[in-house]
Amino acid sequence: MEILKQLGDLFLAAVPTAVFVFLFYLFLRWSFFGPIERVVRERDRRIEGARREAEELRKTAQEKSHAYQDALRKARAELFREQEAARRAALDERGASIRQARQRANEEIQAAKRRIHAEVEVARAELDTSTTELAEKIARAILEPQRQEYPRPAGEV
Repeated sequence: MEILKQLGDLFLAAVPTAVFVFLFYLFLRWSFFGPIERVVRERDRRIEGARREAEELRKTAQEKSHAYQDALRKARAELFREQEAARRAALDERGASIRQARQRANEEIQAAKRRIHAEVEVARAELDTSTTELAEKIARAILEPQRQEYPRPAGEV
């Protein structure tokens, strides 16, 4: 029994300590753990908000990057189309210049052929005329009696 009495005394002596520890726990919970829990919750809320904001910013940046890439791709395509149009225009202009040069060359060739043909006709006409004259001279020379004059010696008169 004595042990029970000692245990009872021990529990009775421990009650003020237990009450003091319980009150100290309540005080710490109110003054220390409560504010820490509020700070931790606020920190978690802010971290989650910052994560959401960062995710939104990342999505916005990604959309802007895609829009920039699309605009850049379109600008390059437009530049290529403009260069291609300029190249075609230059090729068309060069082709037109070549056609004009060919046409002028053909016209000059035709004009030269006409001149040569006219010159040939003139030469044939002259040749026909001179052939007739030459034939008449040859015929006269053959058909006329030939007079040959011999040179006289220096002393004869």
